[in-house]
Amino acid sequence: MAKKISISEFIQHHQETPVFDVRSPGEFSHAHIPTAFNLPLFTDEERRIVGTAYKQQGKQPAIKLGLDFFGVKMKTMVEVVEFELKNQKYQSKKIVVHCWRGGMRSAGVSWLLELYGYEVYVLSGGYKSFRNWVLQQLTLPYKINVLGGYTGSAKTAVLKSIQAAQKNIIDLEAIANHKGSAFGGIGQQPQPTQEMFENKLAIELSNTTRAGIDTSFWIEDESQRIGSINIPLIFWNTMRASTLHFINIPFVERLNYIIKEYGELDKQSLIDATLRIQKRLGPNETKTTIQFIKDNNIRDAFIILLQYYDKTYLQALNKREEAGQKIENHSATNIDVEENAKILQLI
Repeated sequence: MAKKISISEFIQHHQETPVFDVRSPGEFSHAHIPTAFNLPLFTDEERRIVGTAYKQQGKQPAIKLGLDFFGVKMKTMVEVVEFELKNQKYQSKKIVVHCWRGGMRSAGVSWLLELYGYEVYVLSGGYKSFRNWVLQQLTLPYKINVLGGYTGSAKTAVLKSIQAAQKNIIDLEAIANHKGSAFGGIGQQPQPTQEMFENKLAIELSNTTRAGIDTSFWIEDESQRIGSINIPLIFWNTMRASTLHFINIPFVERLNYIIKEYGELDKQSLIDATLRIQKRLGPNETKTTIQFIKDNNIRDAFIILLQYYDKTYLQALNKREEAGQKIENHSATNIDVEENAKILQLI
């Protein structure tokens, strides 16, 4: 019989042990444990049918109906597990299986895989226990160093340099598949759901607390909203209560950096992004910026946009300083990631 594994035990070993989520494809695509493979016992429609039978007819009729769906999939499910273990080069036959609450779906699949010869563990409480763990991680008191700077300061690149120096970082923009501004989604992969973002963030937070003696980490200063994703309020408040290390780089240097990063992007995407901020940018500035983009005068377009973002960020900084957030200012002469990291005493 498959053994039960608690969420705390699971978190300690989930990166080394293959995890199979037997929920339906729709449940999995909405959000899942980041390391999990989907091994659905039912399709979305089959899940609906079985669930309806359970509510209207009871447990046993629903199980019989479920067996009709399960029986024809047994061989395929075993082969999927074999393929994933071989493809990911897992040496052990130890696997973890879970469904929503650790109920009948995980029980059925774990029986099959154990019968075939795997050492199967079932996550106690299923995905629901993982979600409870995620929400708990977001409430913990973390020691955070926040890296700030005006738009175009190459903050993400500085974060990577920090990581290269064996410091802990969390890259919120990488988790969110978005660079933060109205232009931040251009050329990016689709954003995860809010729930999936939280799942990934919680795992990253957990990794920093297990990384060694120094459990502090660096994170980029962000608005609460990154594209369509909201940084969970309780964690965002922790960020705002942490020291902000603001690196001040001259306007022209940042402008040149932004042009290199965004200047070759599709013009229509740049125009659409400009239109998303037109109420705050102003009608005249919006019209002028769009015309510059159409004329391929990217430099002048980004001068207007960068001035707008600088003004917005400065206003926010002043409010945060008035609210009591500690801000340490660091001056830099240009965009030199390693040198700017040294200025922050990170390398």
